[in-house]
Amino acid sequence: MFGRSRTTASNEPTRETETVASSPELSLDDVYHLLQTKRRRDVLRYLREAEEPVRLRELAEQVAAWEQETTIDELSSDERQRVYISLYQSHLPKLDNHGIVDYDKDRGRVEPTARTPLLDSYLEPPTGADSSDRWPRRYAGTIVCCTLLIGAIATGLVPVSGLVGSGLVLAAFAIVTGAHVWSTGAYR
Repeated sequence: MFGRSRTTASNEPTRETETVASSPELSLDDVYHLLQTKRRRDVLRYLREAEEPVRLRELAEQVAAWEQETTIDELSSDERQRVYISLYQSHLPKLDNHGIVDYDKDRGRVEPTARTPLLDSYLEPPTGADSSDRWPRRYAGTIVCCTLLIGAIATGLVPVSGLVGSGLVLAAFAIVTGAHVWSTGAYR
């Protein structure tokens, strides 16, 4: 499924590396290495939504805003410059060398390639999307409701046996877990 890439002792790419860069496969080590920094993951998230090549300055500003948890207008010049320089010198060349993005350093343009979607499954869903962020709250709500039910049974407010109460708790968790599995498509 994933190819292998190697370098020589002098860190010069071998023919095998060149073949991997031109093929749609990446080694799992390459994937993890490319995605180890949040900045590169943010670049890929931004490019996932891009309809056309983006300017490096625009990309750097958005990544800096995400990092600072603010808007682009509220960024300081230093915050913009720090991200711009690291993208320019390190992160974009690394993604370009693996064929994940097409980075034109001279023109300051970046665009996704056919290989960019290979990393999508490793990235978190975009903020605001209907994602798995809601499931921990749903499970927590189920726990609270079941705890209240058990307390009501224990104090005699709800006149049912402990066995029936246990069945209700199990049913509640079965329903929530089933809905969770169904929503993620994990049953397929």
